[in-house]
Amino acid sequence: MNLEQAKTQFNEILEKIKAYEHSASLIYWDAAIGAPKKAVDNRAQILGILSGEVFKLTVSEEMKQCLEALEENEDRIDNVTKAIVREMHKEYDKLTKIPSNEYREYAELLGKSNVVWEEAKNKSDFSIFEPYLEKIISTLRKFVEYRGYNGHPYNTLLDDYEPGMTTEKLDKFFEDLKERIVPLVKKIKNSDKEIRTDFLTDFYNTKKQEEFSQYILDKICFNKDAGMLKESEHPFTINFTRDDVRITTHFYENNFMSAIFSTIHEGGHAIYEQNIGEDIAQTILGTGSSMGIHESQSRMYENVFGRNINFWKYFYSKLCETFPSQLSNVSLNEFYEAINRTENSLIRIEADELTYSLHIMVRYEIEKMLIEGKVEVKDLPRVWNEKMEEYLGIIPPNDKVGVLQDVHWSDGLFGYFPSYALGNAYASQFEHTMRKTLDVDKLLLEGKFDKILEWLKENIHKHGSMKKPYEILKEVTGEELNSTYFIKYLQKKYQKLYNV
Repeated sequence: MNLEQAKTQFNEILEKIKAYEHSASLIYWDAAIGAPKKAVDNRAQILGILSGEVFKLTVSEEMKQCLEALEENEDRIDNVTKAIVREMHKEYDKLTKIPSNEYREYAELLGKSNVVWEEAKNKSDFSIFEPYLEKIISTLRKFVEYRGYNGHPYNTLLDDYEPGMTTEKLDKFFEDLKERIVPLVKKIKNSDKEIRTDFLTDFYNTKKQEEFSQYILDKICFNKDAGMLKESEHPFTINFTRDDVRITTHFYENNFMSAIFSTIHEGGHAIYEQNIGEDIAQTILGTGSSMGIHESQSRMYENVFGRNINFWKYFYSKLCETFPSQLSNVSLNEFYEAINRTENSLIRIEADELTYSLHIMVRYEIEKMLIEGKVEVKDLPRVWNEKMEEYLGIIPPNDKVGVLQDVHWSDGLFGYFPSYALGNAYASQFEHTMRKTLDVDKLLLEGKFDKILEWLKENIHKHGSMKKPYEILKEVTGEELNSTYFIKYLQKKYQKLYNV
């Protein structure tokens, strides 16, 4: 096969893969926002077929021949094609080690488990989900053995979401956070500062919440001609192309800030996807560099910007206009303090910036133990509660707010959770660099999010996954991962807030 033949056939295969994956994503989207539950078996079967076709194309003899021909002529292909070949070869190596029938069965399992998880969560009954999670874990263990690993078996799963990351690096990262954040949490617990929060749990009409969510998305430069906002049980972002990026949130009548910050968070993810460079947008490189880099963008919008006093100096009058009776006697400063209040809480997605990483440590340690076989699935409610008590000093009263609160395990996303903590650290590191050339506080105060987006697009977004996360971090900030910026950000903010 000559180079031109390889290019043509390679592109044809990739187009087919893209079409199958697009179709599977549409089915997932439909299921998440309210498709009939009785159709779950049929959906799972279709997803299994689509995933099976992607699998066959990825590991086909034609793919192998194309990759060989393109790699033999590496000096004659452009950088984008080189990067695509690199990513596809990695996926080829990964999947050729997994029997095709097992891969399809696993896809069908995930198609069912997501719906079962939702039922189990709503009924607060882990036993409903337990047999599905057992199958997921046993399958992942087999897949890791098929694929091979260096050091800890969990490293193989980590690399799927954060290339280059290992348990050794993460253990040190989390130890650094524990060493410096836990003492601050204890100081705040002993602080005399009282923060008013009564107004946060008043009744807030969900239609009005949606109106404000849509308003805030417009202002932070989410392109609605290339995206939409809907409601689902668990907020998420899904991208088909940069011209079709969809997000969800969840509205609670007596917890209106949950939806607002979920919207801003998912908006940060979506804005990243919408601003991928045009030259790679229609390729497999047309998505975020890694889960950690992706999370840095959502956390930057949600926390670094969205919980900044200047952000709300711009938005608060509109919020009061939307909910006049609830906020008529609430000052801007009272509102700011309330949305930044810290306390040890049960729910990860509702956790404040200071304690959030502790929630991630619970999941990280459990996932490691599950993959290496040190804990059985049936024991998870107990193990979960023990770790919550150890790190946060609280014990979940039921499975719904405990071990069943997250959707990720029903989707087989093991190795994903550490990205959330890494994203916080990346965000602070990026923002530290951004402030060298932009007056971030002034831009937030004036609502000039286009200027902020311009910086993010040029430095991070446009590269998609052309560059690895550690490459982007080093090129933008001049450093490797440095948790100091995140820790200092938290210390400065919360010491001032609580006068400690």
